[in-house]
Amino acid sequence: MGSARVVFQTSYGDIEFGFFPHVAPKTVEHIFKLVRLGCYNSNHFFRVDKGFVAQVADVVGGRTAPMNEEQRLEAEKTVVGEFSSVKHVRGILSMGRYSDPDSASSSFSMLLGDAPHLDGKYAIFGRVTKDTRVEHCEREKSILKRRLSEAAIEIERQRMKCLP
Repeated sequence: MGSARVVFQTSYGDIEFGFFPHVAPKTVEHIFKLVRLGCYNSNHFFRVDKGFVAQVADVVGGRTAPMNEEQRLEAEKTVVGEFSSVKHVRGILSMGRYSDPDSASSSFSMLLGDAPHLDGKYAIFGRVTKDTRVEHCEREKSILKRRLSEAAIEIERQRMKCLP
C-alpha cells in the first residue's frame, strides 16, 4: 500500500482510505486528481447494502455543489479497467462502472463484506484503513438503495494526507 491517504468527512465520522498504486496505477492517479480538485466535496454515498457495499455516487451527478470547468473535465474522464488477482473482501475499494470494463469514472464502492462474485470484474484500487462509519450508520437508518434522500450519507469534505 502506498503512503497517501484520503479522508472523507461525513456526518457519521471520518473514513480513511489507503491505495494500491502497484495494483491499479491509472485508477489511483485518477482518484487522486479528483480528490486534489475537491470533486468529492458535497458528494454522497447513494447506496448502502448491509454486508455488501457502500457506494459513492459519480461526482458529475452526485454533488450538491456545482463543479468548475477543471473539475468537470477530470470527472468526465474514464479509466481503463485494471483488473488484478486482489480479492473483493471486506474493506476493499472497488471502482464502479457500466457494462464496458473501461467505463469507470468516479463512483466506487467500499466492501462491507466479502464479494467473490466481483473478483476480476471490477478494478480494486485500495482499502479502508481507518473506521467504517458508513457501516455504523447502516444499523441506524434504512438506507438501502436510496438516492439523494434524507438517508443519503453526504461527504462533507475530503482531504489528502501522506504518512511519514
